[in-house]
Parts: sequence; C-alpha cells; structure tokens
Amino acid sequence: MIDSVSRTTRIGSDSRLEARDVTLVYGDRTISRDLRFKVPDGLFTVIVGPNACGKSTLLRALARIIRPDAGHVVLDGKEIERIPARHVARTLGLLPQSSVAPDGITVADLVARGRYPHQSFLQRWSQADEDAVSWAMRTARVEALAERAVDELSGGQRQRVWIAMVLAQETPLLLLDEPTTFLDIAHQIELLNLLRDLNRRQGNTVVAVLHDLNQACRYADHIVAMRDGSIVAEGNPRSVMTAELVKSVFGLAAIVIDDPVTGDPMVVPLDEMATSP
Repeated sequence: MIDSVSRTTRIGSDSRLEARDVTLVYGDRTISRDLRFKVPDGLFTVIVGPNACGKSTLLRALARIIRPDAGHVVLDGKEIERIPARHVARTLGLLPQSSVAPDGITVADLVARGRYPHQSFLQRWSQADEDAVSWAMRTARVEALAERAVDELSGGQRQRVWIAMVLAQETPLLLLDEPTTFLDIAHQIELLNLLRDLNRRQGNTVVAVLHDLNQACRYADHIVAMRDGSIVAEGNPRSVMTAELVKSVFGLAAIVIDDPVTGDPMVVPLDEMATSP
C-alpha cells in the first residue's frame, strides 16, 4: 500500500515554473482571470476538471505556446517571454493535446526532432543525441516502429511516438495534455507508470492533464482541480478528492472510498435515479 503521508511530505513551496495573476484569452473568450498557480518542483501533478474549464489553456500558457493577456508566466525566476526559446525548450517539454506530423516522416526522424533544442551551429548531432533518441524510443516502446511512417500508425502508436519525442528532449519539466488519449487501458497504465518512474527515479517534475479521476488519485502527488477557468482546490489526493468536490466540479454524485490495492482515494459514481426513494 502506498503511504499517503510520505507523498504529502514531498510537497514543498519551491517552484521553477509558475503563473502569476495571468488572464488567458482564447479567441474572444476569457478563459481565466488573475489565475495563480505554482508547479510543485519534483512532483507528479495532475490537473483535473470538466471539459472547457481551462486545463489545456493553462498548460499551453505555462509552455509559452500562448501569451497571457495580463500577468506573467515565470520560469526560474524570469518572465518566460524574456527567455530564449531554445533555453525554454531545453528546460520544459510539452506534449500537446493533438499534434500533426509532417507527411511521410518516419518514427525515428520524428523522435530525433526532440533533440533540436540541443543542436547549434557549433554543436551538431552527437553520440549523446543518438543515445537520448534510442533511450526515448525504447522507453516509449516504439523501437520496432522506427522505420515506419508516422501517418501509417494507429492512434495509440502515434501517441507513444509523440511521447518518445518529448522524452528525447531530456527536459527536467514535462507538461502533458491528456497523454493517455488514444491509448488502451494497458498502455495507459504503462505510460502512467513510466511518468511516475521518471518522477521518482530521475526527479523530473511532471504535470499532466487527465480525465480519469481514479488514475489521478493513484499516480499524482499533487492534484489541481479546475472549474470555469479557476483553481478551486489543490493538494494531495486525499485532501482534494472528496465527494463534495466531485459534485461541485463535475456535477456528479459519488462516494469516495479507499482503493483496495493502494489505499488512495477512489471515486465511485452513484446512480442517483437508482438510489432515489
């Protein structure tokens, strides 16, 4: 059984990446206003919330994909917009919700693009780059697909290839927007175990958007619950994932019990019609 107390004590106040009073706009719609969020260093953080609540927009702002209309995203004490793009890409890796590969590109070539931030006029492809790509492909289990064209693969295979590309960047911070999309349940668990292993063994700070609340509770050290563009609760899974929060954030009647395997909170939806008198 996982010790929930030990997971809680890992959470500190330090943060290399944070949003300071950011206002985020998508098109003509304001998604978040005056949002504050510190990514806890060295932890596996999971962001949960209903569709269109601002999870992906927050992740994109943290990764400098979109610029806040107000406020700042800060990386290592500096406004991220003032940091050279190559340095940001060496520090922070992003797996977006959807990605499009160039026509005809092979798996090996796409994964190798994760090494772009490490290349320069004076520093070309090296054995370290080769080793990083090989490790990423092996870790994401796409080695056998190396010579296949990405656009020939299944959705699940493509997702693992994109994950390999992000891993090849070898960044200390990883941001992943719905990384289990297109994966069957076995590969979902395999990926989440991989991310937890990267966090626990290598010290990577991981932030992932997940829809499955029970996977969030099992794998996260720190959970962030969002609704209507705001963070309504954050903390360790046991303090955050309550029946009241599930009802308030998702509009879902549920009970929260102990997972019989790990002891973590487990959300069990209720059939309100079946239980009503």
